[in-house]
Amino acid sequence: MNDFLWVEKYRPRTIADVILPPKLKKAFESVVEAGEFQHMLLTGTAGLGKTTVAKALCNQLDLDYILINGSDERNIDTLRNKVKQFASSVSLSGGYKVVILDEADYLNPNSFQPALRSFMEEFSSNCRFILTCNYKNKLIEPLHSRCAVYEFTPASKKEMAGLAMQFHKRVKDILEQEGVPYEEKTVADVIMRYAPDWRRILNELQRTAVTGEINDGTVTTTATAYKDLLANIKAKDFKKVRSWIVNNLDADTSSICRGIYDEMNGVVKPTSIPQLIVYLNECQYKAAFVADHELNLAACMVEIMMEVEFV
Repeated sequence: MNDFLWVEKYRPRTIADVILPPKLKKAFESVVEAGEFQHMLLTGTAGLGKTTVAKALCNQLDLDYILINGSDERNIDTLRNKVKQFASSVSLSGGYKVVILDEADYLNPNSFQPALRSFMEEFSSNCRFILTCNYKNKLIEPLHSRCAVYEFTPASKKEMAGLAMQFHKRVKDILEQEGVPYEEKTVADVIMRYAPDWRRILNELQRTAVTGEINDGTVTTTATAYKDLLANIKAKDFKKVRSWIVNNLDADTSSICRGIYDEMNGVVKPTSIPQLIVYLNECQYKAAFVADHELNLAACMVEIMMEVEFV
């Protein structure tokens, strides 16, 4: 499966190969040079390379690690059994061990997160913890204070453009290795549509590559995608709206809301635009707290469907 999925097959194995903002990359390169690091909290929207960085650090420093997915193993039993057993044993390589808590913002805030505080202190001589999350406000404050916090969001549009150019070059190398014919402009459009969600870009390109070629005829444009969504909302066709949501669940909620916002002119009556903006803003805010993102998006689309007037 790792050989089939491009996101795994071409996942960077070293910090030098990870596409990151310059200051952030330099910080992690310094960690590799030092050969030692404290507990870390890696935060930012989906697909920016948080898990890749955590794995790369362990690989480069030759550290034993275990990866726990917070959305699947979020209860206290995982901490008491799986994590404790791993953290309390001696590393075969002679160094310290690392527990990577992926999607840590899904860890139970009433049991797992409070108990994790004492674990981080109890096993500090033998183990380090790396937490990754999309929404750092879902983690209790004592965990923040025990970790070095690294923000993965690009600092500026210029910096974002530089990262997109780097990824464009890498994507072309991947497509050539895979023997997939492509139009360079189409690839650039896909990158600009989903950047900086590098994982989503690679998944979209692999999905399109199944057709045999990546060009304007095989890739749906951003504008068309959101115009189709708004047309289905206007027609009050919830079945098609739900299908659209399911097919785009790997996209960040803020990106979806922004896409609707960018395409609303000429589709929504001017008097209804303020109400639509309020619904989109509420949906973005709730995305940081809800457990079911599909339901949150569906609820927002239903509110728009019922309350917003279309041209």
